[in-house]
Amino acid sequence: MMQRKDRGAAPNGRSNRRPESAPRPPEKARRRSPRPAEAPRAQPSESSVTLREDSAPSRSVMTQLTQVLGLVLGFEAPADAVLSRHFRDHRDIGQRDRAFIAETTYAILRRLRWARRLAGENARPRQILLAWLARGRGWSLRQFEGLISEEESAWIAGLKGKSVEPESLAERADMPDWLVERLVPALGEAGLMELAQSLNRPAPLDLRANVFKSDRDAALAALVAQGIEAAACRWSPHGIRLAGKPALQRHPLFLDGAVEVQDEGSQLLGFLVQPRRGELVVDFCAGAGGKTLQLGAMMRSTGRLYAFDVSDKRLAKLKPRVARAGLSNVHPVLIDHERDAKVKRLAGKADRVLVDAPCSGLGTLRRNPDLKWRQSPESVAEMIAKQGAILESAARLVRPGGRLVYATCSLLAEENDGVVDAFCAAHPEFKPVSASQILAAQGIALDTGERLRLAPHVHDTDGFFAAVFERVGAAS
Repeated sequence: MMQRKDRGAAPNGRSNRRPESAPRPPEKARRRSPRPAEAPRAQPSESSVTLREDSAPSRSVMTQLTQVLGLVLGFEAPADAVLSRHFRDHRDIGQRDRAFIAETTYAILRRLRWARRLAGENARPRQILLAWLARGRGWSLRQFEGLISEEESAWIAGLKGKSVEPESLAERADMPDWLVERLVPALGEAGLMELAQSLNRPAPLDLRANVFKSDRDAALAALVAQGIEAAACRWSPHGIRLAGKPALQRHPLFLDGAVEVQDEGSQLLGFLVQPRRGELVVDFCAGAGGKTLQLGAMMRSTGRLYAFDVSDKRLAKLKPRVARAGLSNVHPVLIDHERDAKVKRLAGKADRVLVDAPCSGLGTLRRNPDLKWRQSPESVAEMIAKQGAILESAARLVRPGGRLVYATCSLLAEENDGVVDAFCAAHPEFKPVSASQILAAQGIALDTGERLRLAPHVHDTDGFFAAVFERVGAAS
């Protein structure tokens, strides 16, 4: 059965929401659909709320952070969902304290193996928090005054000289052993460490200009004129990268639908689909709808663009976003599974089909660091079976001469090449097309080979994979 597409959840459905602490983006998706009155929020950077000695959080905030961390480290729900729920339940928390709680939670998740070695493998969430602040953030004992007990103060003093040298490659990378074992064959130890260092840094905040309403140059000029430091993205012709995490909640460009938050790597998937005016296009796993909106804008709101999803809540959230973007060609369709009769009615009719498949989401660890601790070999195996079934069903919609794009935000070969190779072996009527050539024809000089492979440490985007096919004949 087709699963929800949001980035950042467990195998049975990933949440794409970000903690309500600072402006931010979703999607491989990360990846949450903002309502018209609110802008997506970006994760705070690790330096965004660096505290001076005279501006330490209150004892109450430390207590709340301990509670949040305890829930997050239970890994029963995505970290962003836990944070969002906590902030909804505690609306009296100020913006600065929210930022401190969210930033510290994400920082600990990124370096959890190190923090646990420092605090002790059986350390309680409170001890992990104090250990991180003392050594990860370099707090002095003076900064803890009024926040901790005498016993805790003595315990922290004992951590100052404690050695926490990693004993294994996985510890150095701050990843689970099973994940390192799967990444090393392709990357090597040096490449793995470069990737790990990139994944352990917060992601930048990228915007996509809505080309149906504006263009990148105009949107970029408007941002700069208002004192927001921004620049054109390196790869995406529609992308804008912000230097910081400015508040977008009430920004006119966002409220008017002239810009949307979307990772640059995610934007490149739209260029692989390359939809044209008047075509029939299907976003088979629409999720939060970020790529749906991009495709609709590239089609100049002509033709028909079907957004399939198994969640009526996500489709309900997509509708106001479509309206804000000024699009009239998007048709959200609720389906029960990938073999739904509503899907079969479009068999052999679609000019282009995008399958941004539900996956482990491990390419989005800069945004969702808890995923590396919540996923497992077993959950990945479940995903692979679902990905194959979804790709099979989506392929039936493509007309002869039409295009099929399979994509994930996973770094794992078994979710990417493994699924695609199996599909190719079973479907000779689909001919592979070079992703690099498709991008080059649109002025995007990004040579990653026949199949698109984006990595945070190489391209400074979320990790993405994509394979493109053209249907050259009837089903075998």
